[in-house]
Amino acid sequence: MGEEKHITAYDTYLFHEGSHYFAYRKFGAHLVTENGEQGVRFTVWAPQAGQVGVAGDFNGWQGTRHLMERVTESGIWSLFIPGLKQGELYKYEMHTKEGEVLYKADPYAFFSEVRPQTASVVYSTGGYRWRDRSWQQNAKPLYNRPLNIYEVHLGSWKRKENGEFLNYRELAHELADYVLEMGYTHIELLPVMEHPFDGSWGYQVTGYYSVTGRHGTPHDFMYFIDYCHQKGIGVILDWVPAHFCRDQHGLARFDGTPLYEGGESVEWGTYHFNYSRPEVISFLISNAIFWFEVYHIDGLRIDAVASMLYLDYGKEEGRWQPNKYGGRENLEAVTFIRRLNIVVFKHFPNALMIAEESTAWPLVTKPVYLGGLGFNFKWNMGWMNDCLRYFQTDPLFRKQLHSSLTFSLMYAFSENFVLPLSHDEVVHGKRSLIEKMPGDYVRKFANARLFLGYMMAHPGKKLLFMGSEFAQFIEWRFYEELGWKLLEYEMHHCFRKYVQELNHFYLNEKALWQQEQDWQGFSWIDADNYEQSIVVFMRSARDKRDFLVVVCNFLPVGYDNYRVGVPQQGWYEEVMNSDCLSYGGSGQINRALLEAKKVSWQNQPCLIEMKLPPLAAVYLKLR
Repeated sequence: MGEEKHITAYDTYLFHEGSHYFAYRKFGAHLVTENGEQGVRFTVWAPQAGQVGVAGDFNGWQGTRHLMERVTESGIWSLFIPGLKQGELYKYEMHTKEGEVLYKADPYAFFSEVRPQTASVVYSTGGYRWRDRSWQQNAKPLYNRPLNIYEVHLGSWKRKENGEFLNYRELAHELADYVLEMGYTHIELLPVMEHPFDGSWGYQVTGYYSVTGRHGTPHDFMYFIDYCHQKGIGVILDWVPAHFCRDQHGLARFDGTPLYEGGESVEWGTYHFNYSRPEVISFLISNAIFWFEVYHIDGLRIDAVASMLYLDYGKEEGRWQPNKYGGRENLEAVTFIRRLNIVVFKHFPNALMIAEESTAWPLVTKPVYLGGLGFNFKWNMGWMNDCLRYFQTDPLFRKQLHSSLTFSLMYAFSENFVLPLSHDEVVHGKRSLIEKMPGDYVRKFANARLFLGYMMAHPGKKLLFMGSEFAQFIEWRFYEELGWKLLEYEMHHCFRKYVQELNHFYLNEKALWQQEQDWQGFSWIDADNYEQSIVVFMRSARDKRDFLVVVCNFLPVGYDNYRVGVPQQGWYEEVMNSDCLSYGGSGQINRALLEAKKVSWQNQPCLIEMKLPPLAAVYLKLR
């Protein structure tokens, strides 16, 4: 039934110091055998409560029948109840010093009821037989390896015919097989931690240790990750240590006082965590470790990092207090983030820790010992915003925004970037990716193919939100599945084929990822042709003969003999062209090999003449 779960003096010391990084092994509800009896040991932290009981179906929801023992003066309570089994529903009955009675879900619960029900569920996360040893043993850092992420909301990727959610096991087979076929390396899931409101998409959490029961049990979710790993697909979870929701059964005023909260977020209607409280640090860092250790995940994408870093984030003047140095930086949050990354990488050296950080905070992806925050990747929100602004502009006026395409290279190697086209860009009236594109039906698709072709060649890892790969026209709707029937239409079918072949091309071309952390892997050939809205650049692998020349034409004007400078003599082959007929384009491709002549052009020793289609990305490779 499990090991002894008594909390020791050492556990208590670590917890109150903020360094109990495996607190979930002692806190929460654990199936154990004590004094020869099988049952459940419950442990919770509630320092200001006058009395705490465990209430559930087993005692008619009368917590006074099972009062917990205050095992430390610091407010840790514990109780063993014999005879309880997996699946029991429970809450903590908090009697505050003011006489209130609060019924609280377990902060460390491993499973919970599905909304609108709110009880915690006794569940042992042990006993699953993992089959991903080969994946775990072959894990490697991804700095100079391909990383192409398919971002997914499980509740709306696909549903059953009656509209119900798919189970994690059903999703495992359908989703992992699809992602493998499409050429992605990783799936990133919008938060799967238990949350009460579907419309929060999982970003307002009540059960940080509890995988949502909307799609099945914790063991079902383990099967999902296990199956992905067996297929060679990594799994990244969105994680929300910035704020939590106000729901009465959750963390808010947990023992009748602001125990976990350190302030309010007016923008989201939530509470910020109190990063100055060591026990909260133990809770959060343990939670990150929990998902790696118990569920074998490959990475966390940390949501809303900017809101953690800045005391004035989303606040009007006069609604925030500066730090002790008079600045706007949240010093406690910075300390927490650095410690989080140090601890995660100590225990899981190959983890992905990806920051969604939208400001110019320096050294986000640099090690803590160098003054950095310690993440190993960061979403490049600047690139995303610049590119979306450019591509939404009518081509007639794009030359005025030419620097939006090229400016990102001024800082492309200052951090380890992921280029995100995420869920946030296809909701709330922002329109879907294909609908953002200007022009008629055909030109919308041409622009979208060009955008993804440019993105794939730009330094940085890649992320695309579900539905964008087949050009869904409507915005994402969390309450229904994607518009898969669109694939019956030729242009959508062709577009998905393009994304699929572009993804596999990326996986196979070392020039696109082997040297993307510095200028060794990228060089401009022509960055300044704003009059024709054309850019030409080169991506290089370590082998100097392994390079790609990328030509992107952002206007609906084609050229039969466009001159491009290249670094070596020889014959060049067109290896990818977004204008291919099979992708839904006009079919203006370079069928024959292109000979590089010894004529200086665009600061290169040689030139080629090529057919350059309108609104297209073309990749050339030396034979």
